[in-house]
Amino acid sequence: MRIIGLSGSIVGKNTSTAMKQVAKAFVEYYPEIDFELIDLADLSIDFADGRHFQDYYGDTGHLIEQIMLADALIIGTPIFQASIPAPLKNVFDLLPEEALQDKVVSLLITAGSSKHFFVAETQIKPILSYLKATILQKYLFITGQNFFNGELVADDLYFRIQNLIEDTVLMTEAQQSLIEARDAKYDF
Repeated sequence: MRIIGLSGSIVGKNTSTAMKQVAKAFVEYYPEIDFELIDLADLSIDFADGRHFQDYYGDTGHLIEQIMLADALIIGTPIFQASIPAPLKNVFDLLPEEALQDKVVSLLITAGSSKHFFVAETQIKPILSYLKATILQKYLFITGQNFFNGELVADDLYFRIQNLIEDTVLMTEAQQSLIEARDAKYDF
């Protein structure tokens, strides 16, 4: 099983901090799973300009390829101005319409206000649905008061991160079983 963690912003620290904790938890609880954390802040991503997704190279081509090869994604994103950051929307725009078909996608949201939970429901989930993702309905929502000096300070977050990971792994295993059962119906 291959799972990609995507930290979907090029500014700020909270989302990156939380996603690094996700990566750390994967090593601790699921060392057998091939997990890779990709932070958009570390990459130089082209703007989506209508090219076919296979016509992008460098960091952009590598990112698209890793997303397409993954069995699941855990997308971490901050909420800025009651919306998702442009770099994450750009990643979605780079992908073909069925890029997330048969992939489980779970969300880790960081925001300054608890009122921003609507963004996941009204913006992110519809985009993921359009890309044919199997969306884990429970997502992890973390507000700014859970961080201090670039570190997570709420003890319950470590358990909530562990639950998000466990739910993602279990849903991915179930999704893979469904795919195998579907494919077994055909002779070729």
